[in-house]
Amino acid sequence: MASILTNSSAMVALATLNDINRGLNETQNRVSSGLAIRSGKENAAYFAISETMKGDSGMFKAINEGMTATKNSVATARLGAETVSDLAQQIVERIAFAQSNGIDKDAVQTELDALVNNMQSAIDQATFNGDDLVSGAAASVSVVTGISRAGPTFATTTISFTSVDLQTIQTNLAAIDLVASIDLEADLVTAEAELQNAIAAATSLGVTENTLEGQMQFLDSLTDTLDSGVSSMVDADMEEEAARLQAYQVQQQLATQSLSIANQSPQNILSLFR
Repeated sequence: MASILTNSSAMVALATLNDINRGLNETQNRVSSGLAIRSGKENAAYFAISETMKGDSGMFKAINEGMTATKNSVATARLGAETVSDLAQQIVERIAFAQSNGIDKDAVQTELDALVNNMQSAIDQATFNGDDLVSGAAASVSVVTGISRAGPTFATTTISFTSVDLQTIQTNLAAIDLVASIDLEADLVTAEAELQNAIAAATSLGVTENTLEGQMQFLDSLTDTLDSGVSSMVDADMEEEAARLQAYQVQQQLATQSLSIANQSPQNILSLFR
């Protein structure tokens, strides 16, 4: 039955065109944004997981940046400790040289004074951005290295290292006075002991620096993995979207023509009244 009040064919064609336009708009949004999932409306589970992973990635990146400053402080302190160790080795050698008879102790003492002064300069300069890890009493330092997540809750992970006391080494070596000394052998024992302390300090800081560098490299890799995981969940497949976009554009043209044909059907009724 033909009707001029209700055009069922046009209604079907219009509904089809609306569906095609809706799909076309969604595809265009995915193409323009590069995202297949932009909100919880599109996939609640994937959206929630991806947002959590993006948050974790951001925290790891921030922690890594914070560790950079700590690593630089440790590297600067390690350089200072190595310099103190080198100078302590020279002091040991000069005191050992002074053990022989006929040596001008005043001249050797002058050399020692210059070496301990250089040592003090190295200690004073072995700080990074005001962070002093070498001139105070040894103390434990805690560094946040990441987070561990268990469901909706998480906790920070840390490592600890001990600062070093290079100032005491310098003070003890500066107290050596070859001119006033009666048992030069004791001075040599003292200098050797402080040399070992300096070597231990440099070694400790070197191990800490290496540990921090390893953790920072791990965080770099971890954030890359998290970012890749988020990408695989929410990013649009651009090859697939391009093919879908072209298909929708063809369907849109066909649906428009179909609607145009359906809208012309009531015109045919006029011929019955001629």
